[in-house]
Amino acid sequence: MPKLLLQYSDFQKDFFPLTLTRPFIDLRVGILTVANKWKTIALSQHIDLDIIAEDGSADIIWDARFIPKISLDIKSFFEHKTAPEDSFFTLRTPWEIVQHNISLLMDDIQLLNANVETNPHAEKVSKTGIYPIHVHPTARLEPCFINTEEGPVMIDEDAFIMQGAMLRGPLYVGKRSVVKMGAALYAGTNIGNDCIVGGEIKNTIFQAFSNKGHHGYLGDSYIGEWCNMGAGTSCSNLKNTAGDLKAWNMVTSSFINAGKKAGILMGDHVKTAINASFNSGSVIGGFSNVFNPDALLPKYIPPFQWGMEQQYDLDKLLEEVKRWMKMKGQEPSTSALESIKTYYLKTIQQ
Repeated sequence: MPKLLLQYSDFQKDFFPLTLTRPFIDLRVGILTVANKWKTIALSQHIDLDIIAEDGSADIIWDARFIPKISLDIKSFFEHKTAPEDSFFTLRTPWEIVQHNISLLMDDIQLLNANVETNPHAEKVSKTGIYPIHVHPTARLEPCFINTEEGPVMIDEDAFIMQGAMLRGPLYVGKRSVVKMGAALYAGTNIGNDCIVGGEIKNTIFQAFSNKGHHGYLGDSYIGEWCNMGAGTSCSNLKNTAGDLKAWNMVTSSFINAGKKAGILMGDHVKTAINASFNSGSVIGGFSNVFNPDALLPKYIPPFQWGMEQQYDLDKLLEEVKRWMKMKGQEPSTSALESIKTYYLKTIQQ
């Protein structure tokens, strides 16, 4: 069994706020996480790959920012300790995950479509386009519209597509997630497990367990876990000047280039008030309750904010984390709660 060590400690902080609460290799980049992408590609080539945590027995030590494509020959990779550059996606900032999202998504749909039905529910789906629709047998679809002219659509186990939803591929809806009535989901919509989505969404990744259940626009964004966006929450993803966007880097306390289109990077456990309006290239540091009477929220909101002028009370925050997770049949581990406490105390002492 080949053994692979994925190195990420040197750049873990570069992907804040998405990696405040998880290792880089547990980020969804496409449908799969970094680690699962390696293992799934290997299994598709009949290789049982072991991803290890220490370098003592590794056959290869690899920079985790180089994400394998389905075209990577795993056997050759281990034999030669390298592979052609075009066998990988290169992700050096969180915004590059968003920028490569459609390609990553297409790659994973091709990799994962063996366990789903192709073009089912013909009596319920108004379909146009040349690419297939892949639907898990347990998914539920009410009469809806699916366009696959630009890429395939995959709807996973126990997902629910409500009446009148409009889906345009390439697109993924994760396990047990709900797409509400009249939702307009454009290319690159990439919904993780146990989410509820509605309104208008384009080229946006949801890690898992998050809700955007109402009207409002979300584009070119990455949303962490256990987030809830109030009705009317929207973001800008493009400068009126069509120039390059700047976004806040939490480690260097400076702005970095985020490309031509950038919406929101939102850490875990963020809640937004109704009609919250986010500027393009906004970074929300996690564990915040975001509300503001102003028309646009600040470009950077640090972790553990309550409103704009004070910090969360730690005990209230932990109780809210438990309540939100309980709503979806989950509960935080003791270690997860201790991690939140540690990060909270470190943050307020700075």
